Amino acid sequence: MSATKIVIALGGNALQEAGTPPTAEAQLAVVKKTAEFLAEISCKGYEMAIVHGNGPQVGRIVLTQEIASKINEQTPAMPFDVCGAMSQGYIGYHIQQALSDALRSRNRNIPVVTLVTQVVVDAKDPAFQNPSKPIGQFYTEEEAKRIADEKGYIMKEDAGRGWRRVVPSPQPKKIVELSAVKRLWNTTIVITAGGGGIPVVENMDGSLTGVAAVIDKDLAAEKLAQDIEADILLILTEVDKVCLNFKKPDQKFLDHMTVPEAIQYMEDGHFAPGSMLPKVLAAAKFARTYPGKKAIITSLFKAVDALDGKEGTVVTMA
Repeated sequence: MSATKIVIALGGNALQEAGTPPTAEAQLAVVKKTAEFLAEISCKGYEMAIVHGNGPQVGRIVLTQEIASKINEQTPAMPFDVCGAMSQGYIGYHIQQALSDALRSRNRNIPVVTLVTQVVVDAKDPAFQNPSKPIGQFYTEEEAKRIADEKGYIMKEDAGRGWRRVVPSPQPKKIVELSAVKRLWNTTIVITAGGGGIPVVENMDGSLTGVAAVIDKDLAAEKLAQDIEADILLILTEVDKVCLNFKKPDQKFLDHMTVPEAIQYMEDGHFAPGSMLPKVLAAAKFARTYPGKKAIITSLFKAVDALDGKEGTVVTMA
């Protein structure tokens, strides 16, 4: 009997804790804790690939580039897609190092590699006319207005947590390095489509060109789960379960959602854009594509219990 194949989408809390400095050292400390949970999943016999977000990280890289270019004109700022590639590299490096150590401590010597991954998007995707993906740090409303005036950025309030810069978030159409992921699958844990993948458009001659955008990592993970015919899409976030009327007196946690229910909840506006909405959308899309398979939304800390059917919100076709 073949092993259960899962794609894991790691939320921001798996990389950075609230209240900690936005340094590489602080991130690695958090990732080491995250890796312990991922190693436990591997030890239960699951075959897995890992997709992570990069919103805060790519925002800081872009900011660093802009500041450096102002200080010294001989250090020109790198374009947005290159900054995305940078974030894939250093986040992936942290995850592969920490996960390799966690697996080794359990006498499970499985290679872990990071694959710099491009994802094709449609140049005519309406997302380019309506930026919605939050990146970088949080600001007060006053700070956001000042930055918008000074730099021309589009700033939006992010799920009650503060104001952030937003960039286009087009739909993932094709994972360019998919064949490499498939070749590595049986022997290696692959960290791929980091930050949703480096968004590229396909030219008439088949060549690729990077674009300034951030693909939602949950939707990229769903695309990967489809393409490799995974059994489970596991979306890890800050909450143990999806809930209706979030942070309201009548909030209700959900153990299970059917795809029709998820669609209705999304239409009713229960889930915040840039927060829970893309997670529910990705989960519903996967469950609809593969009736009989399931997506699970839960916290990193409850991931093992969720796979055992004891925690999380399970999304199925019916």
